[in-house]
Amino acid sequence: MEGAVIRHRTVEVNDISMHVAEAGPEGHSKGTVLFLHGFPELWYTWRHQMENLAARGYHCVAPDLRGYGGTTAPSDVESYTAFHIVGDIVALLNTLGLAKVFVVGHDWGALIAWYVCLFRPDRVTALVNTSLAFIRNIIARNGPGFVKPTDYFNRAYGPDYYMCRFQEPGVAEARQFAPAHARRLLRQIMCHCFSHGVACEEEMHDNKYPTSTLPPWLTEEDVDYFGAEFERTGFTGGINYYRNLDRNCELAAAGFGSTSTGAGSRRTCHC
Repeated sequence: MEGAVIRHRTVEVNDISMHVAEAGPEGHSKGTVLFLHGFPELWYTWRHQMENLAARGYHCVAPDLRGYGGTTAPSDVESYTAFHIVGDIVALLNTLGLAKVFVVGHDWGALIAWYVCLFRPDRVTALVNTSLAFIRNIIARNGPGFVKPTDYFNRAYGPDYYMCRFQEPGVAEARQFAPAHARRLLRQIMCHCFSHGVACEEEMHDNKYPTSTLPPWLTEEDVDYFGAEFERTGFTGGINYYRNLDRNCELAAAGFGSTSTGAGSRRTCHC
């Protein structure tokens, strides 16, 4: 269904306002597909998949996750843990009256999708993840030899690796990820990081790729949409997900433990 109508609304979930895009039938559908975007993305990432699946009778839901687009972006780093994000998602499902959903994730959305499956498998019909396999040492602390994700990345790739550079609040946002650089930066990331496997290196803030040719799946209008949104919101919300990598490992460790501990974790994250 080319040109299928994508509906938009804002709902109150888990003490934040969340912008949600929807397509397809809500009542007698084949089921609901929940799309979780990555960094630096938005609900807009999934527009084509939503149209395609809506034409096949599926109800499609794609939120702007916490800190992105039209959804609330809390100011404190600790408000972006996996518990908070999964809590948002479960609250969204409750608000929409959805008992179970097909979950599709990309990048950080894929990592959050793994956490959804870990914390609330009862809400997941099936999972399709792209770009991120289940990596136990990134998901949760385990064993006496466990190394924190940020320590691992620092040892493996050095302090200039983007996940390491993201850790100090405000540093990335003042340079490479300043809102004023949004359109150029997003063009570089989408053309090279996503299409050609180029890592988001320190030098990505300069003119290393000044005249990037867009891949066939991306248009100038798409770049403009993403660029305008991140110029408005900045990148701090999305970067704060990276600043909780180590914290998430500690929080999620209980999910691999006893039933009583796991239940306590769910109460903590409002799942």
